[in-house]
Amino acid sequence: MRVRLLILLLGLFMLSGCGAALVAGGATAGYKVATDPRSVGTQTDDATLTAKVKLALLKDPVTKARKIDVDTVNGVVTLTGMVETEAERRRAEEVARRVAGVRAVRNNLMVGHRSFGRSLDDKLLTARIKAKLIAEPGIRSLSIDVDTVNGVVTLTGVVKSEEQRRRVLEIVRTTKGVKRVVDNLTVEP
Repeated sequence: MRVRLLILLLGLFMLSGCGAALVAGGATAGYKVATDPRSVGTQTDDATLTAKVKLALLKDPVTKARKIDVDTVNGVVTLTGMVETEAERRRAEEVARRVAGVRAVRNNLMVGHRSFGRSLDDKLLTARIKAKLIAEPGIRSLSIDVDTVNGVVTLTGVVKSEEQRRRVLEIVRTTKGVKRVVDNLTVEP
């Protein structure tokens, strides 16, 4: 009897945690949609294009899609990550361009190998940058995607003004560990 009660309580505890995570995730998504300068329709179209490109990359026998990050802003797809060969890099761009609705492709894929340690360093650098952007007043950090590969930081997203863009770039460039910044930020009129 005690074991059943313990299992029941443990199950309720786990469910309550999932519920909190679900609510928090929904709140974050809601905030992101509300603060993104793009219309909800454009955000939806971009999310759909991102999903279609990821699916096309997954289906392709040449590309290793799990190593490729896909972001879309106003129909422009940005590919970021590390691939093994130049042929795979070119193929990923080709696959993305063939997806209906894609206006352009920015291919920021790097050719080479990334060690586990380097991958961890990149994740920590990305986290530091995101924390700085969140702490910065006036920056809508959830509208900016940050990807880091071998210390090269790619910024993709939408900002409200050229001043915001400059401030984001300054924050990122002055973060310890950043080797280079690829600016794919779009300023909405």
